[in-house]
Amino acid sequence: MYLRPDEVARVLEKSGFTMDVVTQKAYGYRRGDDYVYVNREARMGRTALIIHPALKERSTTLSDPASDIKTCDHYEQFPLYLAGDVQQHYGIPHGFSSRMALERFLNGLFGEAQYS
Repeated sequence: MYLRPDEVARVLEKSGFTMDVVTQKAYGYRRGDDYVYVNREARMGRTALIIHPALKERSTTLSDPASDIKTCDHYEQFPLYLAGDVQQHYGIPHGFSSRMALERFLNGLFGEAQYS
C-alpha cells in the first residue's frame, strides 16, 4: 500500500516545501530551487510524487521509479516530452509505502530542510 497524494503533500510540507500551484491534476511544491509535483490522480499512490527528469539518475540510487515517465500538461515547471503524440510536460513518478521512506528519499535527493 502506498501513501495517498494528500499524505505525500503533508510530508512535503513538513519537509519545508511550500505549495504554490493547485490544479485538478496536481499540486506544485517548491523549496528553494527544487520543484516537485504531487499527482492528485494517483488514487493508490503508486505515482504520487513526481520529480524533475534531471534528477532521475540520482533518484534511482534512493528508490526505484514507479515507471519511466509520467506526462501531464499541468507539470509546467518540467520539460516537454517531445516523443509522444501530444507534447506534454513530464517527470519521474515515485511511490512510497511509508512517511519515513518518503522523508529519507527527500533528504537524500534534496538535502535536509533549512529552517531560518
